[in-house]
Formats: sequence, C-alpha cells, structure tokens
Amino acid sequence: MDRHLLLIGLGFSGVAIAREALARGWRVTATAREPRRVAAPMGVRVLPFAEAGQSVREATHLVATAPPGEAGDPVFAAHGAALRDGALRWAGYLSTTGVYGDHGGGWVDEATEPAPAQPRSIRRRAAERQWEELAGGVSVDLFRCAGIYGPGRSVLDELRAGRARRVIRPGHVFGRIHRDDIARAVLTAAEAPASGVRVLHLADDEPAESAVVTEGAARMLGMEPPPAIPFEEARAGMSPMALSFWAEDRRIANARTKAALGIAWRYPSWRDGLAAILAEGG
Repeated sequence: MDRHLLLIGLGFSGVAIAREALARGWRVTATAREPRRVAAPMGVRVLPFAEAGQSVREATHLVATAPPGEAGDPVFAAHGAALRDGALRWAGYLSTTGVYGDHGGGWVDEATEPAPAQPRSIRRRAAERQWEELAGGVSVDLFRCAGIYGPGRSVLDELRAGRARRVIRPGHVFGRIHRDDIARAVLTAAEAPASGVRVLHLADDEPAESAVVTEGAARMLGMEPPPAIPFEEARAGMSPMALSFWAEDRRIANARTKAALGIAWRYPSWRDGLAAILAEGG
C-alpha cells in the first residue's frame, strides 16, 4: 500500500519527521513558503505551500506543523476543500500543551479539558477544532507538544552563546520533548491510526524547573552556570512571549500516549536529551 506523507512546514520538527518517515520507507512531500530557503532531507520533494492543493488531495497521510494565525489554521484557509475531498486517511496536527492553560503546577493528562487563556493558545485550540472536524473519514491525532528542543536548539546553545539566564522560581516547572521523540511518536501514530480523534502528549517524563536544567547543562559543558536571578527581578526584562510561558504552570502526564503508541521515549528526561546532543557533537 502506497504511503504518501505530506508535511505542511519543514521547520525544526518537520525535518526530523521527514527523516523518520524516509527511514521507514515512506514517500514524503513537504511544503514551504519559500522552498529555496529550506534544507530538505534528500528524497523529500518540496513545493510552495500556495501550490500544494494537488498534493493535499493525493496524500494518504498529512502532518501539519504550521501555527495558526488570526484567520485560523493556514492549511484549512488555503486547502480546505482538498483536505476534505482527497485520499487522506490520517492527519496529525502538532499543537501545544498551552491549550490546557494554568493548572497551578498540577498534572494534566490526555483527558483533561483544554482551558486556554493566552491568545496564542486560544488560537491553537481553535485550530485543533478545525482538524477535529475532519474525523469520520479521516483519523485525526492532536499532538500536544511541550517545549521542543534538539541539536542546535537547546540550553546548551544558549549557554555557549552567553544568552542563557538562570531564573529562580521554585516549584515552577516546564515540560520538554526532544524533536527526535516527536518524529518517532508521529510516525508510530501514522502507522497505527485510531478511529476518530486522539489526543497524544509529546512531553518527557520529568518536568523540571528552568534553573535546574540550566545548571545541569552548564555542568555538562564544564561551565559555571549564569548568575541566579529571582523571577520577580527577571520578569521586568522579559518579552510578552516569555511572560506568557511563565504565567502558567502545569505538569504534562504521558502514560496514556506511550501506552497507545507502544513506545518509550528515547530521551525520557532533559538530561538524556542534552547528553545525546553533546555525544553527537552538538
């Protein structure tokens, strides 16, 4: 059976998903706003997003990584009819755990009702609903991702560049996920789709305070960690985006996701992921 994966967006996570799909023998097409500016893995056909209508109709599987705008999900805005009328059997949408809003440090699982409060999270939840409407003829997986990191995009890079900050706010934790674990989960889900809509949590097993991760990463590099800055002092210099992350606190459970997919993370904690990046020369 021909398996044709269409990737909407070939960014940091999209490239990892494309590589995983190629390794598993999939035919892969990807879209980009400006195809000449993306470094696609060998074997991936890249076409302009605006011209992707026929590929949307032909794809059996689709992963959307593009964030929503004020007008909603860009895939539906540009190619909604092709999504509904084509050969699509499965769709995966990379969303965010931000759709849960603030839980005061409590745990949320895959059955927790979303309660987004930040404007960008409200837009994400609205985009999720658009993908949910495909369910019936199409299996839909909503991948709610924690903070994404990997080679070239981690606290290791921030420390080397002198940009890392060690903000102290005891008890306030963040979830994280290595991009290779995203790719593995997405392809595993695509190869064994469930009926209807499924919520999957792409978050590692150990949510941790930002300062703890920064300190641990500095030790790995043999560096002194940056000076400690109390959160109340640091917030004055934070961007609105950074403040929105610090405004919410939740722990992301993933047991149902790993059971549904029959996998364990390659990098179950930030320590494992950062150690692998260093071992690979990152």
